[in-house]
Amino acid sequence: MSVILQTDPSYTLVVLRLGLAVTFLAHGAQHIFGWFGGRGPADTIENWNQKHGIPVPLGIVALFIELGGGLSMLCGFLVRPAALGLAAFMFMAMKQSHWKNGFFLNQGPGKGSGIEFCLALFTMAVALLIGGAGVLSIDGLLSPEGGNLFPARHRAP
Repeated sequence: MSVILQTDPSYTLVVLRLGLAVTFLAHGAQHIFGWFGGRGPADTIENWNQKHGIPVPLGIVALFIELGGGLSMLCGFLVRPAALGLAAFMFMAMKQSHWKNGFFLNQGPGKGSGIEFCLALFTMAVALLIGGAGVLSIDGLLSPEGGNLFPARHRAP
């Protein structure tokens, strides 16, 4: 029964971190390097500026948040500041691009995608902003309370 009820230490935050890492590293590589069929940085920033009114300097910052946030999640280093940046990035994506299309990701042929996927990424980032990097992280290793990449289970006295 304890296997079902045990929550400490939780590896949940690691799963959230890695999910965000994969997503933002791939998406950031599309935008910054033009990989995976992406536009590259100049076209991405121009598109954001013309289509959504995002100022060029803010677009540049957003590119670094996207790729840097993915790297941070992968390493578990400075996760809370990176999660704040990723949450802000996803909030703006929902507001500027997806809100007008409703909730669902798949709206049908010729229709834009809704906020569904962006909302999931936003809530994952907020969860990490609140909970921190968790176990198996550089943040946990450097934390005065942490100090161990592989913490032992805590037992009640």
